Amino acid sequence: MFSFLKSRWESIKIAFAGLLFVIRTQKNAWVHLSITALVIFGGVLVSLSRLEWVAVVITLGMVWAAETFNTAMEVLIDYVSPEQRPVAKTCKDISAAGVLIAALMSILVGVLVFGPRLWGWLWALTGWE
Repeated sequence: MFSFLKSRWESIKIAFAGLLFVIRTQKNAWVHLSITALVIFGGVLVSLSRLEWVAVVITLGMVWAAETFNTAMEVLIDYVSPEQRPVAKTCKDISAAGVLIAALMSILVGVLVFGPRLWGWLWALTGWE
């Protein structure tokens, strides 16, 4: 049992090393990190419901997973094809499209979750009725 737990711990450490690589080397990961912090802060600020938190957490995870898969694809393509090739570019473009799709869907979820509250605040601040 101890060796099983030790090997799981090693796997977790390796995964965190991969995540830190993504954060250190990818400019878009800094954007994702900033938006993640802003969304979590905003969710606490407006007291999201449990179901809203589920939607937000799943969405954040989807974007981070897409970004890490994209980074892995780029690193692998750069390794196996260091010279410029059209097929390598196409693979990178498709991988980046996955991140774009996840990011666009996260915006939609953000609008659905935060939109009604922000709209209500806007109406309250402007005094419109």
